[in-house]
Amino acid sequence: MKYLGSVFSIIRLGVLFTALAMWGNSSIYGFQAETQGSNEPSARWWKGNLHTHSLWSDGNDFPEMISDWYRQKGYHFLAISDHNTLQSGQKWMEVEKVQSRSHGQAFEKYLARFGKSWVETRGEPGSEKYAVRLKPLDEYRYLLERHDEFILIPAEEITDSAEGHPVHMNATNLDELIKPLGGKTVRETMENNLRAVLEQEKAKGREILPHLNHPNFKYGITFEDLAAVMAERFFEVYNGHPGVNHLGNAENPGIERMWDLANHLRVNKLGGSILYGVGTDDSHEYHGKEGSRPGRGWVMVRAKFLTPEHLIRAMKAGDFYSSSGVSLKDVQWDNETKTLSVEIDPQDGVTYWTEYLVTDVDGEPEDIGRVGEATQQLRSSYTLKKGETIVRAVITSSLAPEDPVWKEQKQQAWTQPFTNNQ
Repeated sequence: MKYLGSVFSIIRLGVLFTALAMWGNSSIYGFQAETQGSNEPSARWWKGNLHTHSLWSDGNDFPEMISDWYRQKGYHFLAISDHNTLQSGQKWMEVEKVQSRSHGQAFEKYLARFGKSWVETRGEPGSEKYAVRLKPLDEYRYLLERHDEFILIPAEEITDSAEGHPVHMNATNLDELIKPLGGKTVRETMENNLRAVLEQEKAKGREILPHLNHPNFKYGITFEDLAAVMAERFFEVYNGHPGVNHLGNAENPGIERMWDLANHLRVNKLGGSILYGVGTDDSHEYHGKEGSRPGRGWVMVRAKFLTPEHLIRAMKAGDFYSSSGVSLKDVQWDNETKTLSVEIDPQDGVTYWTEYLVTDVDGEPEDIGRVGEATQQLRSSYTLKKGETIVRAVITSSLAPEDPVWKEQKQQAWTQPFTNNQ
């Protein structure tokens, strides 16, 4: 009996400990579930530049130096998109050539910033064969990337031409180099290179973002071209290079006018999808001289994670805006009410002017991109009216950019266009 009593006592203690353990585990699991729920990130704005050049093509600085500049300036992502090349494999460059291109500055700055242990050279200093190694992205990225702070994305500027006109297209998050395919016409060249990008995206199972660069560069691409190539969903509404003719001239419309004209043709006449606008630097010059300097244009992408895939998916959904200095707290499109809402993130002492530009279905010239409403309110909205099919907002600050491209330029932000057909 004493033995049985001891057994029953042991069993009761075991049950008690099991119950306590289950209670403890349920508390732990509950806490983990709660933690997992609370760790679900909210979407936020990430700042990035998708068009940049280095010594790998016609830029005048090392990619580590360029990346470090953007990281220190508060950017979250950068794509260095050199002409017809990906930063991979072995590449050496004569130091004399580096110095000649960079006004005698790049090599010394590179050494001072990263040190002799990082900078690789061969040959004797001062000789013609004295060269420096240009490091590939997969090597230097680990020196600069930071979780949830800064990432580098592989990219290429597919540099082509047709009919005597430049046809340049960036491809962000490439896995393999795409050689320019050419074509008999501008449109055919756009289509051929775009098809190659989309084929790689499908074959590799990765998100790749193609966008058409600076259409007014040498006035090579018309708004009709932009409208006709339906598979191209992105183009540069703002490019910080002084030579891309952003404002147009007497014979050629400015870039924003081209945007409205192209979207009218795409949406109202051809039944296609909306064309989104990207802001970029197209930077080549990093040593304070005149030219295409960094920090002039960027995109703000709303996503939950700082990864190429999440950024590109958000951009494909139109959840981003472009900027040359103005920051926005929020941009919302209500597809049921057909209402675009904008909230500005203001600076003290600065005034803002928000214009809602609308396009009518009939599309008379004066009704394409006309001002539907203008306001100085920090929060505003516009609802499409009968006969109106497309709306976008442009917000202009009373401040000039830190590094203006043209006289009287003001800081701006551009929302994406939205249509009642989406």
